[in-house]
Amino acid sequence: MPEPTIAVLDVDGTLVDSNYQHALAWYRALRSLGETFPIWRIHRLIGMGGDQLVRALGGDDVEKRIGDEARERWVEEVDKIIHEIAPLPGARDLLVAIKERGHRLVLASSGKPQHVDHFVDLLGGRDLADAITSSEDAEASKPEPDLLEVALEKLGVAPDADSVMIGDSVWDVEAAKKAGMPTIVVRSGGFGDDELKDAGAVGIYDTPGDLAEHLDDTPLA
Repeated sequence: MPEPTIAVLDVDGTLVDSNYQHALAWYRALRSLGETFPIWRIHRLIGMGGDQLVRALGGDDVEKRIGDEARERWVEEVDKIIHEIAPLPGARDLLVAIKERGHRLVLASSGKPQHVDHFVDLLGGRDLADAITSSEDAEASKPEPDLLEVALEKLGVAPDADSVMIGDSVWDVEAAKKAGMPTIVVRSGGFGDDELKDAGAVGIYDTPGDLAEHLDDTPLA
């Protein structure tokens, strides 16, 4: 029998509906430090790790002056509204469908450990995941591939193991491409289909539930 495929799933924005809360949290954190950016610009960067977002948004000067403090305040702002975040439609169904097909499952998040724990419990995913990652597991976050490489290391498999990424942003696709993984995407990241296809997505679905219903049309059949 062939080895099971490894499904590496992004959590924030892919399984739980958190992208707009994160954008708002970044807006409030940065504004509290005297830097106000249009929230649409922040939203376009959600999915990129916080270690890179401030520089991508405001340049080296803003990163140098307030980067670390902005990240600390972002955590505080997320804590205030985390109760508003809910699973996306069919999120747990997708996890169950992947496991029922015999694949291995990693919940790969670059979020803070306490946020990741909250979301995994919200999904009821702790009993389904073969491994879970957080920001503590990698030096650089997406669009760098570190977190995906760590996900495979946690399973004790080679970097070229048969694996598929499931995400919601162009940053997920770019990170997976660097790690040698094809990426299936759900539309909850707010990116256009053309953007996702141009980045390299091999499949695009409305929701995790929609993907679960069509899983046999993907590399996770």
